Amino acid sequence: MEKKKYEKSKIDYSIYLLTDDACLLGRPLLECVEQALRAGVTLLQYRSKYKDGGAMYQEALALKELCDRYDVPLIINDRVDVALAVGAAGVHVGQDDLPCSVVRQLVGSDFVIGVSAHNPEEARKAAADGADYLGCGAVFGTGTKAGVAKLGLERLQNIRQAVTLPMVGIGGVKADNYAEVLATGADGAAIISGILAADDISAEVAKFVQVRSSFR
Repeated sequence: MEKKKYEKSKIDYSIYLLTDDACLLGRPLLECVEQALRAGVTLLQYRSKYKDGGAMYQEALALKELCDRYDVPLIINDRVDVALAVGAAGVHVGQDDLPCSVVRQLVGSDFVIGVSAHNPEEARKAAADGADYLGCGAVFGTGTKAGVAKLGLERLQNIRQAVTLPMVGIGGVKADNYAEVLATGADGAAIISGILAADDISAEVAKFVQVRSSFR
């Protein structure tokens, strides 16, 4: 699929939705994502840890078509090959995935690369290696990823002070603590169950939109 061009400096990281099948309460992924996009999600990351490449490709392709319809960039977690195959805007890699510097060589300068960072040292290295944004957590702890330590707001702010890259706080972010993440200077928050596990996804996204408006 053709890659839609997004100017990196204009990407809105404020309400960044990550997919997780376990949070869908049995509902179809595309249906839930479309509700969220329609309500105001500004960036989408497709994350699927257990599907094989073919299944990921098909699902990512459908999500790409949906994101294009709402003019929202699509980021693929971990899988550079899937991101390139579907024409996604970018890829997000963790500390144990392909190094950011290697990914940059593979994808070129126009591709968005996000990197997970848990401290200022990792953040500075990611910036030096060519990352475009950082995902920092787990801010409030997380129930969607095992073995991840709680970062806390103070250490999130320490990362903010160490780098100028756009950054989002991730991990346990919900509408009622979203303002605390923004108050650290973060450009936004990456949200999983705080949106996808809601009974009314559209109404929950609207709460994030309302909080964000007070910071703009």
